[in-house]
Amino acid sequence: MKFVLIFGPQAAGKMTVGQELEKITDLKLFHNHMTIELVTPFFDYGTKEGKRLVGLFRQEIFEAVAKSNQYGLIFTYVWAFDVKEDWEYVDKVCRIFESEGGTVYFVELEAELDERLQRNKSPHRLQHKPTKRNLQRSEQNLVKSMDQYRLNSIEGEIERENYIRINNTNISADEVAQHIKEHFDL
Repeated sequence: MKFVLIFGPQAAGKMTVGQELEKITDLKLFHNHMTIELVTPFFDYGTKEGKRLVGLFRQEIFEAVAKSNQYGLIFTYVWAFDVKEDWEYVDKVCRIFESEGGTVYFVELEAELDERLQRNKSPHRLQHKPTKRNLQRSEQNLVKSMDQYRLNSIEGEIERENYIRINNTNISADEVAQHIKEHFDL
């Protein structure tokens, strides 16, 4: 079992790279908005109940996939490196797969703000993430989060063996996916 965690700030290309990686491997994509979009018609993700339900769905899917005979899973995540709970969450998710003998791969994406702001409006993103369709709110959240959190790691902060960092500001998602596949021999 392989678990590929693709993380980075909003609109860094995590879902799109994950989709391309899914096309060229036997990995299945579980992007973070799949559960957010499921829960949002009932409870806003920012609410206690919304977060609880998103967490429960993710947990159940992680555990089921980790115990399955599937090749592996790609999961996307916005990781706030200055928030202890985010570190704990990532560790918890990784342990689910590692406890079943799985191998975890960390893929960190970074992209320049101007590029991320353009990607935030892309039809592809809006098609897959309805909660991002309020562009004014989505853009404000993207910019505000940069002031609130550190959404990319500091060099040397990630100590995992299977780790790669890619600045994909000027690289297509399919090129990034191919690079990930080759780097980790997926």
